[in-house]
Amino acid sequence: MIQELINLFFPKVCAGCESLLLSGENVICTRCRHEIPQTNHHLIAENEAFRKFYGKVPVAFVVCFLYFHKRGIVQHLIHNLKYKGCETIGTVIGDWFWPNLSTLVATHNVDEIVPVPLHPKRLRKRGYNQVTAFGKSLSIHLKIPYNERLLVRRHYSKTQTRKNLLNRAQLVKSNIFDVDFTAADHQKHFLLVDDVLTTGSTLEACARALLKIPGVKISVVTVAFSQ
Repeated sequence: MIQELINLFFPKVCAGCESLLLSGENVICTRCRHEIPQTNHHLIAENEAFRKFYGKVPVAFVVCFLYFHKRGIVQHLIHNLKYKGCETIGTVIGDWFWPNLSTLVATHNVDEIVPVPLHPKRLRKRGYNQVTAFGKSLSIHLKIPYNERLLVRRHYSKTQTRKNLLNRAQLVKSNIFDVDFTAADHQKHFLLVDDVLTTGSTLEACARALLKIPGVKISVVTVAFSQ
C-alpha cells in the first residue's frame, strides 16, 4: 500500500527516455531496451575498441556493450548513472550483458574485476563511483572477485568529459593512477571496468599502473563505446 502511494506521487520513469515505466519494467523501459545500439564486441576479437590500445598497452580482450551517441538513449543512461545517482543503471546493464563475457572470461582465466577509481575527493562529492554497481553485477554473475582497493587514484583532476585529445594524452604520462599490491597479486589477469571508452587514455593510464605488478594480464570492459 505504501509503495503504491509512493509510485502514485513519484512515478518511476525510464532512465533512457523518461517515459513512465509500466508494470514489470525496471529502470529501462522495454522500448529503450530494444532500441539501445549494441556493439557485439564480444564476437569480434580485434574489434574497434580493442584497436584503441594498439601499440600502447597489451590487452587480452576489450568489450564495450553499447554504442554512445550524442543525444541518444545511452548518453541519457550514462548521464543518469554518473550524475543523477541512478546506480541501478549499472546493475541492470551488468545483469543484462554478463552472458556476453562468460566465454571470454573462462577462456582467458580472468582472476579479478578492478574498477577505474575515483579520487577520494570526487568520491566524497559524488557519493559513489559510477562503475561500482556495474562491476559488482559482473562479479556476482561471473563469480569473479571484485577488487576496488588494488588500483588507486593519487591525484585529483577535473572531469575528463570536456578535456581535449591533447590533455587526455597527457593524462597517460601523469602517473595519476597507482597500485597497492602484494605478491598475491602477481601473475593475475585483471578485468578493468569503466563506464565509457572514448579515447582510451584513462583506461590506458590505469593499465600502465596495473602493469607494474609482475606477470599480470589486463582486459577491459565498459558499459559504452563512444564513436
